[in-house]
Amino acid sequence: MKKIGFLSFGHWSSSPGSQTRSASDALLQSIDLAVAAEELGADGAYFRVHHFARQLGSPFPLLAAIGARTSRIEIGTAVIDMRYENPLYMAEDAGAADLISGGRLQLGISRGSPEQVIEGWRYFGYQPQEGQTDADMARGHAQVLLEVLGGEGFAQPNPRPMFPNPPGLLRVEPHSEGLRDRIWWGAASQQTATWAAELGMNLQSSTLINNESDKPFHRQQAEQIQAFRDAWQKAGHEREPRVSVSRSIFALVDDRDRAYFGLRNQDTDEIGFIDAKTQAIFGRTYAAEPDVLIQQLKEDEAIAAADTLLLTVPNQLGVDYNAHVIDSILTHVAPALGWR
Repeated sequence: MKKIGFLSFGHWSSSPGSQTRSASDALLQSIDLAVAAEELGADGAYFRVHHFARQLGSPFPLLAAIGARTSRIEIGTAVIDMRYENPLYMAEDAGAADLISGGRLQLGISRGSPEQVIEGWRYFGYQPQEGQTDADMARGHAQVLLEVLGGEGFAQPNPRPMFPNPPGLLRVEPHSEGLRDRIWWGAASQQTATWAAELGMNLQSSTLINNESDKPFHRQQAEQIQAFRDAWQKAGHEREPRVSVSRSIFALVDDRDRAYFGLRNQDTDEIGFIDAKTQAIFGRTYAAEPDVLIQQLKEDEAIAAADTLLLTVPNQLGVDYNAHVIDSILTHVAPALGWR
């Protein structure tokens, strides 16, 4: 069995063919797709977060709205860029969204990827301390968030408060019990995957990771997952960790699928640079008839190693088509692979 959800970047544009032409469209359609995915039996609705871009930014209003419209599906991010975040304010927003959803929030966080503007986090009021990088700053923000989500009081109360305080030091409110165990780190390398395991975060691994050997993408990603699990066991955490991978997978079952993706099956990985110093490997796109797709996916070692698969969806093609994409995998592919 495997949890299967979708991952949307929430793009909007006025380009020909786009059914998501405004920020309002992107937000409202994201809610509708989450509702549709739950009705189809999918397990998760996840959203990417980017700043200074025509795609989903601030995630918590969206997550809370989906939580109020659904009852079962997991609701999450993949990922929130911690370079931009005030961890205490984030803990308040996350606690509220988690309580609204009844404890279904799965919060993916990370250093983030290159953004639309240079050092965009500076416009949000953050900059690394002397001798630190922006990645160090992101990890520092993440560690503060984890500590605050633990629920222990840390703030000295006012001796003459407007409202009565509980005894002792105060914590940020609202606090949602159990959310600390539902924080995921989006790791691009074995080193950061190991770091996440040591801190007791779950692991998210994307369609691109740092290129750390000459092995194919899915095998490097499987080794990253194994390094994470080894570090988790060594750290002695009591609970079992979770691991997700994301993939672009399209089952060609009708003429629309063939028109959109019939020529998109990408048999090989791609190598590129996400910044001046970091070479990355990009995983292939799967697009084929269901019987072919099943055989291809059987060979993906990272999918086999993960407990959760996130299907990246082309959100600008509209809610109905994306629900069809999700349903095609759940109906025509997942049962044959033992995921359902």
